[in-house]
Amino acid sequence: MESNNWNFIKIKIFEGESMSDICVLGSVNMDVVIKVDDMPAVGETIKAKEIKKICGGKGANQAVAVARLGGNVSFIGCIGKDENGEILLETLKREKIDTKTIRLDDNLPTGVAYIIVDKKGKNLILVYSGMNSDLNENDVYNNKEVIANSKILISQLEIPINTVIKAFKIAKENKVITILNPSPVSDIPDELYRLCDIIIPNEMEAERLTGIYPATLSDIEKIGEFFYHKSIKISIITLGERGSAVYYNGKINIVPSIQVNVIDTTAAGDTFIGAFAWQLSKTDELTFEKLCKIVELANKVAAISVTKEGAQSSIPYLSEVIGMYGSVDI
Repeated sequence: MESNNWNFIKIKIFEGESMSDICVLGSVNMDVVIKVDDMPAVGETIKAKEIKKICGGKGANQAVAVARLGGNVSFIGCIGKDENGEILLETLKREKIDTKTIRLDDNLPTGVAYIIVDKKGKNLILVYSGMNSDLNENDVYNNKEVIANSKILISQLEIPINTVIKAFKIAKENKVITILNPSPVSDIPDELYRLCDIIIPNEMEAERLTGIYPATLSDIEKIGEFFYHKSIKISIITLGERGSAVYYNGKINIVPSIQVNVIDTTAAGDTFIGAFAWQLSKTDELTFEKLCKIVELANKVAAISVTKEGAQSSIPYLSEVIGMYGSVDI
């Protein structure tokens, strides 16, 4: 961002008192992971090699990623009063995430994601929103103090977009940095763009939103300019094995990925976002070079996650990151 805007935000981040460093607004699902050799074609019946339940949901995954790195994080979401909901809630509590802001209700079942993973680690995900679709503006209003007293607010699009807009309005009124992960991708109203400080799509989501696939630096520049003209000065595009593209106030760079043996890419993007937000919350001056260093660290943390199976089960702890790379200081 331009220096005057960043300094305006910096007062909130580095001088204000907060209930939590990072607040995540979003989805929580029970993931049903189905292992196959190859993805089925349309109309094809194949045998699954394995099936298991793993705690997930993009919002919950991002909160867990922050917590496992030692971040102080709260989570605003909705869970059904059922067996899956009980398991998910207890899991979030064990991660030392503030769950007082989670609403339990029997309007709908807890959200479920069906994740098909092939032998190359590629995945296909089908999501039943369940109670995630019931997360509403009243939930945001009832937890406005948590948002207002945080340093960073993260949200995705597995919940109603009007709920995200309401939360981002409260955040902006209180100098809280807003990070939008536009996944699953859908049309984004200009109102939400204007409330967003940082947007983090993957390459397919970036193409869907802008009409441009990020194949080259020129493409990435055009995507960054698209978001810039929507009032977002920082955009980061996760590019899978190519790394992550950074656009910041007219400057661009591709931060290379870490080469690892890929087992399962589920939650890699969520891990990246959690690690990015965690490091950003500890940064006292955001230059382009510092932003690229933060992205480099997030790439490293996400690389560990793809070497393991599942969503939350793959997200590394700080001790694993330090054990793999040494110091996490940037």
